[in-house]
Amino acid sequence: MKLRCADRILDLSSPQVMGVLNVTPDSFSDGGDYASLDAALFRAQEMVSQGVAIIDVGGESTRPGAATVALQQELDRVVPLIECIASQLDICISVDSSRPEVMLAAQAAGAHLINDVRALQRDGA
Repeated sequence: MKLRCADRILDLSSPQVMGVLNVTPDSFSDGGDYASLDAALFRAQEMVSQGVAIIDVGGESTRPGAATVALQQELDRVVPLIECIASQLDICISVDSSRPEVMLAAQAAGAHLINDVRALQRDGA
């Protein structure tokens, strides 16, 4: 089985690993370790060398009780990183967002997939 992701094809005949790269100060998975573009890009490079098939970039925490992030702040967190990853690494990129504006900007920046915990239920998603 194969999954077409924009200009890429993922072979799903065997399990594929998605690396999570949250660029939020309050992430439960990394505690804000990748808030700078350089640190996040370095981590993305590590993930690729470790064999991930997809890098999932998130700019707003979805953990219970997390504060809502302004739209522009989420855009400022994810779009530059997606642009860097897309230009420097040969990897499938996913954006973790529920906002249609972020989804569209991420796609324009080089993202191939959308990971939406709200299952595209927001208007415009």
